[in-house]
Amino acid sequence: MSSFNCFLVAFLMTLSFSSINVSLAARHLQQLPPLPSLPTTTLPPLPPLPSLPTTTLQPLPSLPTTTLQPLPTLPTIPALPMPSTLPPLPSIPSLPTLPNVPPLPSLPSIPTLPSIPFLSPPPAPSTP
Repeated sequence: MSSFNCFLVAFLMTLSFSSINVSLAARHLQQLPPLPSLPTTTLPPLPPLPSLPTTTLQPLPSLPTTTLQPLPTLPTIPALPMPSTLPPLPSIPSLPTLPNVPPLPSLPSIPTLPSIPFLSPPPAPSTP
């Protein structure tokens, strides 16, 4: 995501400097002599931090201890006998036979269209 933001900033800077006047002004600003340094002011020293009062913490009360009763054992599940053969699958009833359907009538054939002769262009005039 940050690479997208950097790309977006670079793209916007490129668009802003794309104008000829703006790019000439930027070049002019780069060729100026360095600006004189500003006077620095000294800051007064910071006051010391006040000391915080110390408090004595009372010890936390101890938690009551409880004795856990042992968990009851789970009853065992009797093993079911595994069948050696599977029961037979139910048979699928046979489908009823379809009655005899008369054949569909044949579709009439589409007549062929007569061909239309194309007209040839007129002969070119002869030049003597």
